[in-house]
Amino acid sequence: MTGSRGSLRPMAGLLAAMTVSLTGTRVSAIALPWFVLTTTGSPAQTGVVAFAEMAPYVLVKALTGPLVDRVGPRRISWVGDVVSAAAAGAVVLLHALDLLPLGALIALVAVVGAARGPGDLAKEIMVPEAAEQGRVPLERATGLMGVTERLAQTVGPAAGGAVVALLGPLASLGISVACFALGSVVVAWALPRGMGHRAPAQQDKEGYWQRFGQGFAFLRGEPLLLSVIVMVGVTNLLDAAFSQVLAPVWAKESGHGPAMVGLNSSVMGLTAVGGSLVAAAVAHRMRRRPVFFVAFLLAGPSRFLILAVDAPVWAMVAVFAVGGFAGGFLNPILGAISYERVPRRLLGRVNALKDSLAWAGIPLGGLVGGVAVAAAGLAPVLLAGGAAYALTTSLTGLRPEWREMDRLRGQGPPAVPAPRECTDTTDVGNADQRSP
Repeated sequence: MTGSRGSLRPMAGLLAAMTVSLTGTRVSAIALPWFVLTTTGSPAQTGVVAFAEMAPYVLVKALTGPLVDRVGPRRISWVGDVVSAAAAGAVVLLHALDLLPLGALIALVAVVGAARGPGDLAKEIMVPEAAEQGRVPLERATGLMGVTERLAQTVGPAAGGAVVALLGPLASLGISVACFALGSVVVAWALPRGMGHRAPAQQDKEGYWQRFGQGFAFLRGEPLLLSVIVMVGVTNLLDAAFSQVLAPVWAKESGHGPAMVGLNSSVMGLTAVGGSLVAAAVAHRMRRRPVFFVAFLLAGPSRFLILAVDAPVWAMVAVFAVGGFAGGFLNPILGAISYERVPRRLLGRVNALKDSLAWAGIPLGGLVGGVAVAAAGLAPVLLAGGAAYALTTSLTGLRPEWREMDRLRGQGPPAVPAPRECTDTTDVGNADQRSP
């Protein structure tokens, strides 16, 4: 029994580290904009600070994949949490001392974003090894990871908003500092040294740009992963347009107000936790392809279509509840497919590229949604968005590479491919949140 408990410690520790770190990120997403808005009174400066956090997050995450593979994900995760805690703590301290001009705030927020990207990536790529040590099926491990993400998305903003309302944004930002610091402690205590790390002899044969090029080369040789990236990239753009523009405009024009948007989001988040729990329990016994595409159809287009018609409140809540539950099955399947197909030593560089490409449309979502509503009106854009979502998920699923979803099921990560002698990224390697 002791051995069994010991083998589950990395998985439990990794999930705990993800939970506290992601909660800190979600709390800061509420605290920082409100802090800037209340101290400067400028929505424009609030937007600049938000951009200063997200741009380094995406860029640094894309570029540090090879570094994570070389140094080891455990160390990168720990450093990311420590740097995030230090930078967020500096915001609190400098503001308390009245020594925080806008330029310094932007710089510190950029440091937080730049540290969170590699830190989150490092935790993600330790999942298959932790699952292997605990003898946990990949779908169950990725399902549990989905539960932690959904809980953080649901609890973090609620906690951040409550603390901001009661004690002010600075106190809420202090919670983020504590979460980031606790995440580093959990990583140092619960995860074995060298977890996910390759032997130095292998590392020394590869330079940074060679490892970076291998990520591109590997993806070019994986049609299924490329299809996942394209489909998730389009749906992420539509999701961003919905949350940033379409839902707020609907709340204003319909007269339901922001309270209804908050209710729908909360219901969807809570049922998504339930869906992730069910996926963690049974997804490894289910056929992936039908479950995946039915879940995507239920989770995506229905939100656009229900807001486009004059539906009663109970119907809207029901649609968001069903969509959230279905959405809980998506990331467990996507994560399992990726972990089965990407060799362990390439996880950092490949996952960094996959995530960055899949999220590339998110900054454009609000812009596209705003221009479309101004040109055509809300209802036609909602209908068009729902149709685009349904077509993207259904037509993409007809491509032949999606038949590969179950081929490598249960086989664990593939063998490590032999290193290339040249660094030409045109070479094709061996044969995804929402993150693919």
